[in-house]
Order: sequence, then C-alpha cells, then structure tokens
Amino acid sequence: MLKPLKKWAMRSLLVSGVLAASHASAMNLTVTHWADGMYGTPFAVALEKGFFKDAGVDVTGFITSKGGGTTVRNALAADVPYGEVALSAAIAAIKQGVKLTIVHAGVISLADNVWVAMKDSPLSSITDLKGKRLGYSSPKSVTDMVSTIALTNRGLLKDVERKTVGSLSSAYTALREGGVDVIYMTEPVLSREKDNIKIVFKSGDEIPKMTQTVGVVRSDYLKSNPDVIKAIIEGRRKGVEYLREHPDETAEILAKHYKMDVAITTSAINDILASKGTYWSTGKFDYEGMNAMLEGLVLVKAIEPGPFDWSEIVDESLLPADQRSK
Repeated sequence: MLKPLKKWAMRSLLVSGVLAASHASAMNLTVTHWADGMYGTPFAVALEKGFFKDAGVDVTGFITSKGGGTTVRNALAADVPYGEVALSAAIAAIKQGVKLTIVHAGVISLADNVWVAMKDSPLSSITDLKGKRLGYSSPKSVTDMVSTIALTNRGLLKDVERKTVGSLSSAYTALREGGVDVIYMTEPVLSREKDNIKIVFKSGDEIPKMTQTVGVVRSDYLKSNPDVIKAIIEGRRKGVEYLREHPDETAEILAKHYKMDVAITTSAINDILASKGTYWSTGKFDYEGMNAMLEGLVLVKAIEPGPFDWSEIVDESLLPADQRSK
C-alpha cells in the first residue's frame, strides 16, 4: 500500500531550516482527495472565510493526490510537511520508521462511504449479497478492509465473490457493464449519480466507528515550528464549526473550490450531516475508531500484527484544551 518513505523524509530535512522563515507568509497544504472527496470541506471553508489567516497562517491552496502513500509523500515533500492523510497510510509510514506525528483527527466515520448497485437491481441490503459479486478498489485498501469487516460480521465473507475493480470510475464501469453486482461509492460522486444507482448498504451502519483521516506532520518540523501547525489546526477547527452551522453556504464554497454543481455539493453535505455520529472532527481523536482502522489493516494483511502505542505517535498538545482526551 505504501512504498518506502524514509528517503522523502531525509530529503525534506535538508531544506526545512532554509524555508522555515517563509512558512508563515504563504503555504499550500496537503489534503487527501482534495476536489473529489469530502475530507477537504473544512479546509475550503477555512480558506474562503479567512480562518487560516485569522489563526496566523496564509494558506493559498492545496496539494492533493489519489490518496494512500502518495499523499503522505506529498506531505513530506512540501515546504510545510503537514497533511490531512488517510490514517491507514500514516500507520503504514510509521511502521516503516518514518518520523511522523499525528496532531489532530480528521474524518472519524464512514458516513461518506456506501455500497451501491444499479437502480434496477433487486439487491436492497447487505444480506442480499449472498452469491453475488462485490467490487472493491484494491488489495489492502480501505475498501478491501471495510468490505471484509462488514461481510465477516454478517457471516457472509465466504458467500460473496469479492473482486478488485480499481478506481471509482473503473468500478462504476464494471458495475454498469455487469462485471460486478455491487461497488463502493463515496460522496460527492454518490450525490452526482443518485438517480442512476441505489444504495445497498452503508459502511457506517456496519462499522459505526472508524477513523479515516488524521493530520500528520514531520516530527522534526513540529518540534521547531509548533505555532505554524497549531494555527493550521485552529483554522481547520473553525472551518468544521462553520460548516455545521452554515451547510448551504458551505455547499456553495465547496462547489466553487471543487468546480462542481452546487446541487451536488448541497446533497453531499446534507447527507453527511444527517448521518449518525460525527464525520468531520474538530480535531479531537476517537481512539476507538483509530483502533478499528488498525485492526482492519491487520485483518487484510496491510500491516503486521503487533503492539502499536498511540501515545508514542500522537501529540494532542496543539489542540484546544476541550478537544484533548486527557
């Protein structure tokens, strides 16, 4: 899932001292699946409403990728080696010895992740999948993990043929052409395609707690520039609070930054806000959801089993006092 990252960390170490003085003036932040996933919503709001500037940092844009190890590498190579990345990728990097520190929670539920069939399909629940074909993205991926856990909990894992179908666009092609009966789908694509598909089951209903993303920073940079990271966390926190109170305006902001129809972003945001539990964390960690991700990675053999001490890699000190677990 993740190529070796140590050389990226060492390379970025060489320039950190030279660039430190310029970080407070202007920066791009790394956000996984920016412009095609819902993770970036608080960042779009914080940028548009000036929350980052209010906190003391001038964020000018965002660096993105298709997720996983690529996003971690982008974060390590950036002038400000921070990013909101998949927790699974952060764990894999840390397991390889990369010196990253997790500084805030990002998305702490699977509310944006569902499994769908074509509109005329007779399937209507996860129990209907016995003898059917389910398409997930790739081995050791989050969709591999989520589908494995959900089907195992239902006693259906041996009764469902699971097939790798790649990216969401290729997965959707496989579904339309009859190669599989059910595929994963995430917001905002779900809202865009809602007239063409039907939801068979929601990942969040099967796995109520699972942390998807976290904010990470290269540990040496955090030590020398804590105020920069604290300001980023604060700007994002205000973005989360604002989007909860102003969903319609948030939809317009997201449509602008993602270059999407506002009807799609409105539907996506409302669907997520109407879901059970919290989706966008203001920064506070959900260790139960983090442990669920860790156990899932072991289940699909993405990482080796063994002790994993969150206290050694998580730093809550930059969060507001009421957001800390201790």
